[in-house]
Amino acid sequence: MKAMIRLAAVATSALVALTACGGGDSGSDDPLAGPTQSGAGGGGSVVVGSANFPENVLLGEIYAQALEAKGVTVQKKLNIGAREVIYKSIQSGELSILPEYNGALLAYIDKESKATTTDQVDAELKQKLPSGLELLTPAAAEDKDSVTVSKATADKHKLTTIEDLKPVAKDLVIGGPPEFKTRHQGVLGLKSVYGVEFKSFKSLDVAGPVSVSALKKGDVDAADLFTTDPAISKNGFVTLQDPKNLFSAQNVVPLVNTSKVNDTIKTTLNAVSAKLTTQDLLDMNNKMSTDKEDADAVAKEWLQKAGLGG
Repeated sequence: MKAMIRLAAVATSALVALTACGGGDSGSDDPLAGPTQSGAGGGGSVVVGSANFPENVLLGEIYAQALEAKGVTVQKKLNIGAREVIYKSIQSGELSILPEYNGALLAYIDKESKATTTDQVDAELKQKLPSGLELLTPAAAEDKDSVTVSKATADKHKLTTIEDLKPVAKDLVIGGPPEFKTRHQGVLGLKSVYGVEFKSFKSLDVAGPVSVSALKKGDVDAADLFTTDPAISKNGFVTLQDPKNLFSAQNVVPLVNTSKVNDTIKTTLNAVSAKLTTQDLLDMNNKMSTDKEDADAVAKEWLQKAGLGG
């Protein structure tokens, strides 16, 4: 939902390109100033951020709207950038809440971690998160990075697992976001865990339309796509199995700056986690990518169905 280390230039450009989905215009030159605050304000005040890909923006909307329904004043700073940007912002207190993916966050904090299951990942995160940050209850909903290929490529090389790539990867191109090239849960791990070395790496977007298009057109032979991306089934792509668990558990989980949240806020976010499933993510992603619905509308509909909306 993720796993994803940005270069400084990427971080800078992501900040410059900051948009606040569904929040309006802040009228400020500061990219982290965010939109105008909204909500009744009876339950505290928070700043909800998100990474720069549609599903994470959606999760930011879900968190924000659920909190607003409880009278919390919410400022939204969505679609900011990669973890390398937003993690620093929540540490500093510029952001109060982030929708995170536990395995990807652990890999960012500790590149040597061998944790794979949800329980293992969460236990390590609780030990290794810096003072001032807290992980709330993880959802059952999970969204992993994956190595995905076209059906033609899978059939040609008889690929069902990442391991099957080892004898043929030298002739293949893999694509993904820039940081996928330098992450353990990416190109580095494919080599160290599976012995898979690709001919080259092509920098694309964060598992978005550019990556899907490149794989569909054959500009790349494999791509890092998120497992909840409806484009996988829509295009008949094949997600290769990961028997050695290079990509660890990736449960959606709220990450909070403890100085910025109260019990009402924590309880509300944990209630969201208790309801959110992987199928929910698939359905909502499909509404955004296929039906072209806006993230704020999709979030509102899910919250109402879950009994968490206003």
